[in-house]
Amino acid sequence: MSKLVGSIDQGTSSSRFLVFDVNGNVVTSHQIEYSNTFPQPGWVQKDPSDLLKSVLDSIEGCCSELFKLGYSVKDIASVGITNQRETTVAWDSETGEPLTDAIIWSDTRTREVVQRLVAKDKDNKIPAICGLPITTYFSASKMIWMLENVESVKEAKEKGTLRFGTVDSWLLYKLTGKHITDATNASRTMLMDIHTLKWSPEACEFFGIDGSSLPEIRSSSEVYGNILHGSLTGVPIAGDLGDQQAATVGQLCFSPGEAKNTYGTGCFMLFNTGTSPIFSKNGLLTTVCYQLGPNEKPVYALEGSIAVAGSAIQWLRDKLGIISSAPEINVLAESVADNGGVYFVTAFSGLFAPYWRDDARGCIVGLTQYANRGHIARATLESVCFQTKAILDAMNADSGANLTVLRVDGGMTNSDIAMQIQADLLGIDVLRPEMKETTAFGAAIAAGLAVGFWKDKNDILSQTKSTQFSPSISEKERESLIAGWDRAVKKSLESA
Repeated sequence: MSKLVGSIDQGTSSSRFLVFDVNGNVVTSHQIEYSNTFPQPGWVQKDPSDLLKSVLDSIEGCCSELFKLGYSVKDIASVGITNQRETTVAWDSETGEPLTDAIIWSDTRTREVVQRLVAKDKDNKIPAICGLPITTYFSASKMIWMLENVESVKEAKEKGTLRFGTVDSWLLYKLTGKHITDATNASRTMLMDIHTLKWSPEACEFFGIDGSSLPEIRSSSEVYGNILHGSLTGVPIAGDLGDQQAATVGQLCFSPGEAKNTYGTGCFMLFNTGTSPIFSKNGLLTTVCYQLGPNEKPVYALEGSIAVAGSAIQWLRDKLGIISSAPEINVLAESVADNGGVYFVTAFSGLFAPYWRDDARGCIVGLTQYANRGHIARATLESVCFQTKAILDAMNADSGANLTVLRVDGGMTNSDIAMQIQADLLGIDVLRPEMKETTAFGAAIAAGLAVGFWKDKNDILSQTKSTQFSPSISEKERESLIAGWDRAVKKSLESA
């Protein structure tokens, strides 16, 4: 009887491998951090071979610790993958090697491509097919840019050896030899029909993407193949979820009306809408939340995305030198009673939902001689919380029901002051689970269910222990803060 299930968590700034027991506890883990490259303003990219190596190294590091604890490979029932989503990889099927750097999800080099596509789609047919607006965020525009600007990609297309994929399919290809993705990742490309969970011929034709270069779409929980090399040789990979969908599963948001927000490099809120997709009238995305088995109905979600969350803290540390380590932002933010009239719109990559303005630019407004480092630190945390408030308002409007509790996870949730600010601005309780590895746990759940490690969703131990943050300011104070934020957002649009 297998005792463990593994999870590959491939993120924007690190790769990790974690091993969970049947009660959802982390037995051990290993993390490899890395940096992306920024060759031009708005460009964010990474060598796919480096992404792969970081994953392989994290697996080997974790297995080394696991074996020291007395476990063996036979104790691992299966492995799941969760990944940064819209990041796009191109490789050659003959050599198995990447053709160019991966374009990271937050990259905005495709603005001109997107403008061209929006003008072409006069009747808004594409959003009706895929549930997504045509923006720089999603994979199809990145594929077009590669086809138009990278000679090796053009040549591979002519030879019929071009393979496109999101990071999960790149990892699955290198680990199992199969070109596969799951419905959650495919739903982030603008190429999948949100109703049928198949590549849309109409969308592929519109974007000029050959369907033969795309991976096979499978459910989020089934055996895709066995790992071919390394310490986990022979172990099946049986779960695949985009990182935000994995966090939703890991937070056990299995009922319609439940929502979670993940605060990582970016910030992502998903609202479970059940087995029928809801198309937003307020700037949100319609996405596949999960499909836990090939014979199971897909579950959908409304999603709102914030491009810059934890990366704004890194910017304060690495580019401005205001802090020397990420946790220091909390000390600074707590040193002031309020933001002192300072607002920081962190639109480094434009503004995502519900604004969808890729021409927005980051700006700090309201500076006076009174302002100090503490006010800027607090304004940085508040920026994420204000944008979360805008997304939640849109979700409430689309769903017709007001959310009463928000479940949260991700690195920024370690900050008590950030979560208190969030509760104050939302006017509802914020719950932070004690077990914080919800993204990796979601992929582990999918992998475990596929091989019978857990019998069903009810067999998974609920994460009942959590810290609750409740609103502590008046409605008048809340409205005043939000009005100041709205004025700051207008300034960010004027600075484009």
